[in-house]
Amino acid sequence: MPLLSVSRRLVLPRLLGCGLGCWLAALSTMSACAETRPAPPQTAAEVQELQARLDRDIAELTRQIEESPKNVQAYSARGDRLFFRGKFAEAVADFEKMVELDPTLAESHWRRGIAFFYASQYDKAAHQFEIYHSFDNIDRENGIWRYLSQVKAVGREKAREGLLKYEKDDREPFPDIYRLFGGMITGEELLRKIEEAELPAAEKEKRLFYAELYVGLNDAVEGRVEGAETHLAKSTANRWGAKAGGGPGWMWHVGRVHHDLLRAAREKKAELKPQ
Repeated sequence: MPLLSVSRRLVLPRLLGCGLGCWLAALSTMSACAETRPAPPQTAAEVQELQARLDRDIAELTRQIEESPKNVQAYSARGDRLFFRGKFAEAVADFEKMVELDPTLAESHWRRGIAFFYASQYDKAAHQFEIYHSFDNIDRENGIWRYLSQVKAVGREKAREGLLKYEKDDREPFPDIYRLFGGMITGEELLRKIEEAELPAAEKEKRLFYAELYVGLNDAVEGRVEGAETHLAKSTANRWGAKAGGGPGWMWHVGRVHHDLLRAAREKKAELKPQ
């Protein structure tokens, strides 16, 4: 049953004999309650089509691996799709197999680090991002993921103490996003700064994608699940992110997967709640 319908079912009996002002106040409250739940960033048809496509890809890549067990590229592609399908342990296994077959991939394999994170192997995730730093000491996105992993492993205070240091410039909006994780700017300030900036529409959309994603992930690791779901819904609905290829496209899937995990947990909790 839709949330607003449930709210009306609970509130309307209390309004018997209530004046106009009371009615308006109650309806305002119901609207506010409804707004706290973000609309799904994808339609049911879009979700079904994506899942079906990923399943077809996984089946085909599995066939290729069976025919050629040392096919590193097939393990790489299947690991991606397993992750996008929410099968984190299986994705870790494929990424680990890649490194086993080609040890030169170990330092640069950031996707393995993210898979470790979602498989709840936080120490391994943090280590992956630490060794990536020796491969690329400019990319603050890597430092963010090390921080997120350490928050889960040792807590926010120690994670902030251990934030990687960067001296060289990085692409926008990551300098400000990194300041978010250092506690020097709030998520609201970060997003407002981007919204108010005079930027081409495409550039603003790109920056908002990353900002919504990482504000959402920061909320998630700090336990603000409602804010996390809201921001991750916005990053998933972002058109630039959805169409991006390479690393940005991969990160769009990260936000989508994390949003789906939060939404599923919320819905399960609602089902278990006594009526």
